[in-house]
Amino acid sequence: MRIHVTVNGAERDLEVAPNTTLLDFLRDDLRLTGSKECCDLGECGACTVLVDGRSVNSCLMLAVEADASEVTTIEGLAKDGRLNPLQDAFLAKGAVQCGFCIPGQVMAGQYLLQRNPHPTLAEVREGLSGNLCRCGGYVQICEAVLAASEVGR
Repeated sequence: MRIHVTVNGAERDLEVAPNTTLLDFLRDDLRLTGSKECCDLGECGACTVLVDGRSVNSCLMLAVEADASEVTTIEGLAKDGRLNPLQDAFLAKGAVQCGFCIPGQVMAGQYLLQRNPHPTLAEVREGLSGNLCRCGGYVQICEAVLAASEVGR
């Protein structure tokens, strides 16, 4: 099936198999490997991307469902070679741990901050609740989201 999708600001018009997940499309067809493949069940959040501004587990969405949509991956957050404030905060707070879950954590945090620019700690925890971190770095991850929420205040 032919789909037309905008990924990280670039329009793409490609053929995909009807059963190709958005995650596989991003990783295999577009070589955007920031979104991680982990559970394939939508339980861990490592594959989180934004589709038309909403948070999506890309392992659960078919690529054909993203037709005519705008997809933002972790690779699309940086602009003009500069990390966005949330990415900077993750580095500053040492929230990167092993790095496997971090793209999904950042994307979930980005979604939260788009909806609620100045969340409380409880709101950050709730906003990240669909993203698992096996290294146990939740304190630094939450601190990073809170720090990013202070940028530009």
